[in-house]
Amino acid sequence: MSTENPEEKPVEETAEAPAAEETTSTEEAAAAPAAEETATTEDAPAEEATESVAEGLEIGSTATAVADEVDPDFEPVVRGKIDKFGVAMGTGRRKTAVARVRVQAGKGKFTVNGKELTEFFPVERDQKMILAVLEKTEKTGKVDVWTRVSGGGITGQTGAVVLGLARALQVMDPSLHEVLSDNGFLTRDPRMVERKKYGFKKARKSFQFSKR
Repeated sequence: MSTENPEEKPVEETAEAPAAEETTSTEEAAAAPAAEETATTEDAPAEEATESVAEGLEIGSTATAVADEVDPDFEPVVRGKIDKFGVAMGTGRRKTAVARVRVQAGKGKFTVNGKELTEFFPVERDQKMILAVLEKTEKTGKVDVWTRVSGGGITGQTGAVVLGLARALQVMDPSLHEVLSDNGFLTRDPRMVERKKYGFKKARKSFQFSKR
């Protein structure tokens, strides 16, 4: 007959359970530092990149932006010319208006189609737009301007004279390019009247709809 005690088995099982728990906790403890090291390694490049970006954004830093760097070999496009008499010429366009401007050293006389500037352009807004080119370049009273303009309306002719005058001053004195460019005097306004479409009253406007 067997003399085994049935109460001994639960004791052995109870003794094995803590050993299994100890093994699991040891493995987790070993895996935790490895996971932390991996996370630290992955975060390191991101932190370095953030620090490098932040270095250029510090308050009071002397770092210059890349966009502000000027190319020493940059040569602006000059669309005017100087004739054999030393008169600077420039052509400006706006909508359907065309202005041919001649500029030479003088005392500030401004003629448009044989008339004074204030007589040809009676609106003060148009006068200020044209004279702003001379004011920004500090040429007021130092040059004589002769202009021949045709086509378009008052607004189109004003814009054409501004562009033509700016191009003439640019070819007369290339050092004025930056001032003229920064103030937008050398930019041709490309906006034009949209053409009329077939079946429409105007470019977009249509006739009244009639269901029957």
